[in-house]
Amino acid sequence: MLFGENCVHETYYEILSVKEDASYEEIRNSYRSAILHSHPDKLNNNNSRRTSDDEKFLKIQKAWEVLSDAELRVVYDNDLRSSRHDGLTADEISIEDMSVEISGEVIDLFYQCRCGDYFCVDSSELGTMGFALLRDGDCVRVKRLGAFVASVVLPCGSCSLKTRVWVDSDMKISFQEDVL
Repeated sequence: MLFGENCVHETYYEILSVKEDASYEEIRNSYRSAILHSHPDKLNNNNSRRTSDDEKFLKIQKAWEVLSDAELRVVYDNDLRSSRHDGLTADEISIEDMSVEISGEVIDLFYQCRCGDYFCVDSSELGTMGFALLRDGDCVRVKRLGAFVASVVLPCGSCSLKTRVWVDSDMKISFQEDVL
């Protein structure tokens, strides 16, 4: 089954309930309303609901951080448009779902395709796309200019399938080193 571009992640515009061509004032008003209705100090929830309410509050904060800054909003809008033009993908994954292989200075990321081959990308390719992979003990940290979600579409090495890899700023990918 193929998934479209709107299946997995909601946009910052959806989080704030505004149109993509909304003015700064409309975004600010929607942000203020959303923050008032979701602020953790105003909600009296038990611990199980508290976590999801906190996550919602943080999503609203992050959406405001990006959409209120003119430069970050332009970059975000360009990424959003680009992700929509990449076409249909066979799968949508988080970069945290990928396997890591380190050889010298190069960090390779892999995800197995249905055909048995792999979707892969290395640290230098991601570097040209604005991502940095940094080794940090037993994990690899992913850094991105701007604090928002972006995606990269990777083709399979053998078949015609593609996968969309979602990347959020400051993610970690755990791995185990092979000991010989």
